[in-house]
Amino acid sequence: MSTDKNLKEAIAGESQANRKYAAFAQKAEAEGYPAVAKMFRAASEAEAIHALAEMKALGIVKTTAENLKGAIEGETFEFTHMYPGFIEEAEKECHNQAKRAFNHANEAEKVHAALYQKLLDSTESKPEVEYYLCTVCGNVVENAPPDICPICGAPAKAFKNVG
Repeated sequence: MSTDKNLKEAIAGESQANRKYAAFAQKAEAEGYPAVAKMFRAASEAEAIHALAEMKALGIVKTTAENLKGAIEGETFEFTHMYPGFIEEAEKECHNQAKRAFNHANEAEKVHAALYQKLLDSTESKPEVEYYLCTVCGNVVENAPPDICPICGAPAKAFKNVG
């Protein structure tokens, strides 16, 4: 079906624009352009709205259990197949910044998959948990930030509570 193909392409494009505009907003803010940063943040959110509507149209969002299983599958693919190849290639090309980013993501994906599995295993009990995100590497921890991120070495202050 060409419409399904178009929806997938639209989701990819909107998702990339969402993240790109969020990064542009951070840069504009850091350079002292708050009005530009606000516009980039607004556009970033608009792109997310578009991607979510397209995901719904494609039927990507399912039950919570199915979504957890899909998330585990995706994260596992990333740390077992995708990132190891990316790391190897970056190493061959001596692209240290990419290698570091890929290594951080690879290790964080392992954590994400384990946390999703834990939630899938406990969907009946609905545990009360707080999550903290390392803003340097994307590691997620439960209940309290560690003194030092076990993935990237960032201090506890680099973690933000995401609920």
